[in-house]
Amino acid sequence: MTTFDPDLTGDDLALLAGAGRVAPTPGLPERRTRSARRPRELTGTDLGSLVGSAISALCLLWLVSARLTAGIGWFGFLLLWFLAFLVTFGIVTHDRLGWLVAKDRLATVVIVAGGVVLLVPLCWLIGYVVVRGQVALRPSFFVQDQGGILPSLPATAGGGSHALVGTLEQVGLALLLSLPLGMATAVFLNESRSTWRRPVRIFVDAMSGLPSIVAGLFIFALFILPNAKSGNALFGYNGLMAGLALTMTMLPTVTRTVDVVLRLVPDGLREASLALGASRARTVWSVVIPTARTGITTAVVLGIARIVGETAPLLFTAFGYDLMNANPVSGSQESLPLFVFRNIRAPDQNSVDRGFAGALVLMILVLVLFSIARFIGRDRSRRRQTDRPRRPAGVLDVAVVDVDVATAKETP
Repeated sequence: MTTFDPDLTGDDLALLAGAGRVAPTPGLPERRTRSARRPRELTGTDLGSLVGSAISALCLLWLVSARLTAGIGWFGFLLLWFLAFLVTFGIVTHDRLGWLVAKDRLATVVIVAGGVVLLVPLCWLIGYVVVRGQVALRPSFFVQDQGGILPSLPATAGGGSHALVGTLEQVGLALLLSLPLGMATAVFLNESRSTWRRPVRIFVDAMSGLPSIVAGLFIFALFILPNAKSGNALFGYNGLMAGLALTMTMLPTVTRTVDVVLRLVPDGLREASLALGASRARTVWSVVIPTARTGITTAVVLGIARIVGETAPLLFTAFGYDLMNANPVSGSQESLPLFVFRNIRAPDQNSVDRGFAGALVLMILVLVLFSIARFIGRDRSRRRQTDRPRRPAGVLDVAVVDVDVATAKETP
């Protein structure tokens, strides 16, 4: 027999009846219920309101700009049309669904429009580099350098293997130096209670806005210029000096990213490790860092993205060289940003095409490095759960039944 709560009102009973929980009570008026609807759900009417508001705003702006004024230009027309569209769409949605849904719709339109405004130039830029770069890109580009290449030769002659090797070595040196330092600094800022945390954090934030050319000038003035007459190849123009300049640019990005990631590690994990008797250093090494492994991979990706296309610091450190030099501590060394910079500025069209080919290879290299970093830092917890042997169906149920039967037999 179904019982009712005397505190329930007629509206509550109608809603319960619509949900199928209780039967409608005789004597109460039946009300037509409607299903709950979230603000993000779009229907045909919503899409019609969206399109109609856009067309209405377009007609209104055309009337104002073409008939009532002398014209406002295409950029001003698009900007005013978008603002008029937002006002029209907000009024229509408020009239139909209320102010809450109207605010949600307006925020969605603004965010999507911002994404489109950023995505269109990005896609256009990538497409332009791909179209221009594939003209001179051949398999020989990855195995040949620019030795003996004259401006009169076609763009497919020679290659950029020396620049590719230089980029890999310089970015590798910068990553090898900046990742341990950045992680150690981030651990110091999060896990220690030292009074030096605030000055170090201010210094890291200040270095984040450091122009890359200042880093190159610093390495040039500190190492290269004082040893210019000594003949010491280690402190001359080479890949090591370029790696140091790139390290100064990459270090703040890695430190700030790892710092934010370590803050997201729950304090309960640290407390549980310390309660089991582990030291603070052991807790950081065995609990905190493995938990934040995916975020550390993101820090590596952001750091590489920060330095892989830098050209200004390399002009004062690596200097550039048209031939292969795989030794990063002896002699000038080329890199893909320098290769692109030199060829794009050349007066002949063949060199310009080689520059676009180098830009395309640089984009491919960044994609490969990002893919490798994501693969290394992938989340393996789900895979471990799927690799565990599954319990055969019915085993636990049979065990429970056996326990119940044994308990029943023991009961007098």
